[in-house]
Amino acid sequence: METKTVLGAIAVALLLFFGIIFAVASTVQDSVTRLATAILMFVAAFGIAYYITRKPKTIIQTLEVSGEMKTVPLKCPNCSASVDARDIKMVSGVPYAACPYCGHTFEVTEEPKW
Repeated sequence: METKTVLGAIAVALLLFFGIIFAVASTVQDSVTRLATAILMFVAAFGIAYYITRKPKTIIQTLEVSGEMKTVPLKCPNCSASVDARDIKMVSGVPYAACPYCGHTFEVTEEPKW
């Protein structure tokens, strides 16, 4: 679990707890200020909860090339085993592949044609 998620969950719990306390206190003694504070705490708690539980966006990249392209087999530079193209993952915009045999992770690069 990320630190951001843990700290966010603690903040949500505290804001909800104190929001309930302020809401109950506003019923005992009619206080608009306490009720407004409780509402603000609830809004902040739900906002933080939404922020820490939202899903990351999926980015789809397309490639247009001019001319003919041929695929070449992808080999692990460590053990020379064949690596399936489905094992390629994009990390910060750079394609990486993991060898299913030796576990070596390597950057997939295009070799020059000359």
